[in-house]
Amino acid sequence: MNRVCKVLVCVAVLAAIVLSGCTESLKVEKKSYNGIKQNPSDLLLGVTHAMSYSEYRQGQHPDVGKGASYPSKEEILEDLDILTRNSNFTLIRLYNSGESTERILKIIKENNIDVKVMLGAWLGAEVSNHEHCSWLHEPIPQDYLDMVTGWNKTEILNTIRLANQYPDIVVAVNVGNEALIVWTDHLVPIESMIAYVRQVKAGIKQPVTVADNYGWWIGNGHMLEKEVDFVMVHLYPLWEGKDIDQGMSYTIDGITKVREKLPNSKIVIGEIGWTTIGSEFGEKANEENQKRFYNELYEWTTKMNITTFWFSAFDEDWKGDPGNQNAAEKHWGVFTIDRKPKLVMQEMYPDLVPAKKK
Repeated sequence: MNRVCKVLVCVAVLAAIVLSGCTESLKVEKKSYNGIKQNPSDLLLGVTHAMSYSEYRQGQHPDVGKGASYPSKEEILEDLDILTRNSNFTLIRLYNSGESTERILKIIKENNIDVKVMLGAWLGAEVSNHEHCSWLHEPIPQDYLDMVTGWNKTEILNTIRLANQYPDIVVAVNVGNEALIVWTDHLVPIESMIAYVRQVKAGIKQPVTVADNYGWWIGNGHMLEKEVDFVMVHLYPLWEGKDIDQGMSYTIDGITKVREKLPNSKIVIGEIGWTTIGSEFGEKANEENQKRFYNELYEWTTKMNITTFWFSAFDEDWKGDPGNQNAAEKHWGVFTIDRKPKLVMQEMYPDLVPAKKK
């Protein structure tokens, strides 16, 4: 073989290798897009970057058996100013239709704040799930379950009332939060959930959904998909034992499986995040990993046209083990509990970054 032929052969081999690599890359790319990408019209308000918001600060909390401690109007205004600055987050998720939520909606309206709300109806346990929930060590008494069922019915009525009272602010309503998944401590029978969804849909004009773990939607979503206007999926790679290098592939795989089971449903990610401190997760939980996952997630969901509520805006010290300040439940925010930006938000909010000690 002469020199020219050898050169041509080498070029052909290199081209084949490059084309093979490109083809393989396209296969991976196609796999991550196949069947998942939605139409821009499937986005809520045309928004991908949405945020879960809890208003409680240091020492504040909802009623956890000892009464509630709510933030002031000025504190809520500060929160909303932070979130909506430069239109960073114009869609937030609220989890219930109680007193504090009604105050938030009123403050938004009275101050003409440029933010819309996914309103929630929080549903408590109507069935004792002690056999499947690892932190319920004994059955929930029936009289308590009956009382909670009454509360749930009132919550549904309040949700309908608020959605109708603030139609220009409330753009969608979620009924129940992780109340169907097998491990929940506030289990609601699927028959009751369907009845609540139908009641809300009959009473308001906004779209209605139910939020639950992606595993529930994969295994049981067929029972609910025709009742809701879109499915709202929760997915946490950290809770599933994944590290940062597996975070996005695990997320894409989970959403892909939901899409395969529910091919005709519009998907919204209702909760997803990465905690920055967590004794449960060791070194996996840190601000660098949170920033990486946040950026990778929204790069993908923007391409996929999936509205995604990051969990959450601010740390919540009232959650989790009161004796463990490093419990993960307390540290999912992109801001600390005193409203200082963590690493992922520091470029967007440089004026709120604490000055370094000399």
